[in-house]
Amino acid sequence: MLEIGIIIGSTRPGRNGDRVAQWVQELAAEHACDAAEFELVDLKDYQLPLLDEPIPAGRAPGQQPHTRRWAERIGSYDAYIFVTPEYNTAPPASLGNAIDYLHSEWAGKPVAYVGYGIHGAVMAVQKLRAQAGVLRMADIGPQVALTLREDFVNSTDFRPRELHVAQVHGLVDELLAWARALGPLRVPALAVSQQAQ
Repeated sequence: MLEIGIIIGSTRPGRNGDRVAQWVQELAAEHACDAAEFELVDLKDYQLPLLDEPIPAGRAPGQQPHTRRWAERIGSYDAYIFVTPEYNTAPPASLGNAIDYLHSEWAGKPVAYVGYGIHGAVMAVQKLRAQAGVLRMADIGPQVALTLREDFVNSTDFRPRELHVAQVHGLVDELLAWARALGPLRVPALAVSQQAQ
């Protein structure tokens, strides 16, 4: 069974991301039936400081206890769904920082995006797509773009429109297809990570 991590990208007090991620998890689990397990990964639970590893993750795995804990969790998944807001046309610094901590753990895996913001976090997701390419992730096309005006009441009460249900289903279908297809590529990335440790 495929293991999918749904990463809550915002750590801001009063964030909307946890409710959005729970909604995605429920829809994905129901749609995929027994084909995959979907787990929430909340960056707040990891409290990663600003990147504090002396050697970049592309050259050597991190040595800090918080890095190792984060690497073990992320390395265990076959694919990811990033749930991200948009701040000043970009994803939150917490998400970018968490991504930068690792390298081989991301490689050979597909990633999908659910964004929320004034314009559905479209620009934030574009920046995440560029980052995914550098990390050798498979960046799938479908994106769920939730707008604060149409999918939230007073920008905080999450009430997604019905049309997004089909979008999440389509996103899950493509993500799982890519996760199966990329299975052979994930083995070398995992082996490299284990050898370096």
